[in-house]
Amino acid sequence: MITKQQIDAVLQKYGKEITVGTLGGHSALDVCRGAKDEGLRTAVVCQRGREKTYTQHYKKIVDEAIIIDKFADITKVQEQLRQLNTIFVHSRYFWVYCNFEEIENDFLVPIFGTRQLVRKEERNEDKNQYFLLEQAGIKTPKRFSKPEEIDCLALVKAAEAQRSYERAFFIAANAADYKKKSQQLIENRTITEEALKKAVIEEFVAGAPVNFNFFYSPLTKELELLGTDVRRQTNIDGLLRLTAPEQNEIMQHHKAKYIEAGHTAVTVKESLLEKAYEEAANFVKATQQHYPPGIIGPFALQGAITAGPPAEEIVVFDVSMRIPGSPGTRYTPYMNYLYGKDISAGRRIAMEIKKAAQENRMGEIVT
Repeated sequence: MITKQQIDAVLQKYGKEITVGTLGGHSALDVCRGAKDEGLRTAVVCQRGREKTYTQHYKKIVDEAIIIDKFADITKVQEQLRQLNTIFVHSRYFWVYCNFEEIENDFLVPIFGTRQLVRKEERNEDKNQYFLLEQAGIKTPKRFSKPEEIDCLALVKAAEAQRSYERAFFIAANAADYKKKSQQLIENRTITEEALKKAVIEEFVAGAPVNFNFFYSPLTKELELLGTDVRRQTNIDGLLRLTAPEQNEIMQHHKAKYIEAGHTAVTVKESLLEKAYEEAANFVKATQQHYPPGIIGPFALQGAITAGPPAEEIVVFDVSMRIPGSPGTRYTPYMNYLYGKDISAGRRIAMEIKKAAQENRMGEIVT
């Protein structure tokens, strides 16, 4: 693991002009626009054949486009990134396409955030996001260690065969239903036997989906709600727009898929905000205790709001421990309430980097 001493040594060689860098995908445009709004330079590491978004269509906000053959080659350009005085903003995209071990051990570029935490989003990791949610006292769906334990409607999450970073979902009422449906998916090559062994089986929770996107500042020790959103997924979103008879007809030929296609900004009623903030604060404390220095910057509690009784509850399914993939959160009102203007996740990150540079505290926000 890259040590704090190594990162501090890199920072000592940096000049005053900081560059905000990121990988060319997921939330790169959000990061770049936010950095430019705060007067910072930007750099995007692009994969050859997928670079036009950054070299042509949005080149006005990208000062340096660094082209590599494949994203996994990013360690080969780390010297170039250091020469640019780069603070690198990691994302889910970054960790999916790059090698965990190489990033943790060989990528000697300061990363905004805690580099070991994103790995804890993986469900087969020791002391992962479920452990942290439990330590924070946050309500999550009941989980089953094996199909024979299923005693209510359950949602099964298994990695896709072709795209291991995406998940195939199916609903099972009991062990027999689980076996029947899982075998169908294996026969159709949607999932593999190995993926099924690692699948998460959890209680199906009916509620209004919502992602609470927060930002924790080590500089001010304050927690802010960046915004709230929901996912748009194919092909389930298209199916839900149809009438029930049409759905039944189509489902005879196509299976529902939940591949993320984007996000939609939503709002939540004010009576839920205090509870959301409380849970987010407890989650920050849990990460600080078990993975110091803990959460730095953006993270999201992703789940649903259930009806009760006695009252609505926030049930969390997943945690994102880095910048969210939803630039639309800026169009919810929560940061405007704080700052009097809409502030994206990318700009809030840039504000933190700029403040740390001005106060000579960069070592507190990077790892």
